[in-house]
Amino acid sequence: MITDSFDNKTAAKINLTRNENAPKVDAVILTFSNKIEQFVVENYDCEKVGELWMATGMTPVYAINYKGKRFGFYRTYVGAPACVATVEEVLTVLDTDKVIHFGGAGCLDKEIARGKVMIPTDAYRDEGTSYHYAPASDYIKIKNSDVVEAFMRENKLPYVLGKTWTTDAFYRETCGNFEKHKADGCISVEMEGSAVQAMCDFRGVNLYMFFTSGDLLDAPEWTQRREKGQVKGTQHDVGHFDIALELAVYVAERA
Repeated sequence: MITDSFDNKTAAKINLTRNENAPKVDAVILTFSNKIEQFVVENYDCEKVGELWMATGMTPVYAINYKGKRFGFYRTYVGAPACVATVEEVLTVLDTDKVIHFGGAGCLDKEIARGKVMIPTDAYRDEGTSYHYAPASDYIKIKNSDVVEAFMRENKLPYVLGKTWTTDAFYRETCGNFEKHKADGCISVEMEGSAVQAMCDFRGVNLYMFFTSGDLLDAPEWTQRREKGQVKGTQHDVGHFDIALELAVYVAERA
């Protein structure tokens, strides 16, 4: 069974090694958006410092100089296995113990407006990757949700706290599962949260996570809640990168 997969008694067959000469950064920021990646490269003091290789091609890794700090930045992939793999690998390219994770998420509560920031407090483990990094459980605690909340509150940014449902199967978010997770307090659904948290816990890395409220499941029919070509209020909204960057400064200054 997948829930029996956690093994911290024997060594992994494939092991990544930390590079002692890797450039040190105050935190790494990941995005899922190609539009945000392009915006950052064109508008910030940004340089390519490495790359990640997969069968799908090369992913550049950048360093950003901002407010006297230096941050890593790269575009990751959708889905728990690929997203976790890039976090594992970027930690061999850059030296840090802090990861800022932000992206879009489906909304399970129609009262939460499109584009609102959602801070997950716990993630339901409806994916397979996390069970290789942590003992089986229904939920995994999002450890630094209180830090992210404090940042949002201090900067007067509106937000909503709640559990998230992390799933592997985008097209199998059934009505029954939606009702179950909503009743259990989940306000969002996405595909990476619980796995990235489990991996960061296992590797001793601090994770800071927030989502942009997107498409709505809490309706008679699923709705995207955006117009064709719309960027503002979506996961491609560069304003949410600005939030992630200021959050990176906030956690770096409290290290």
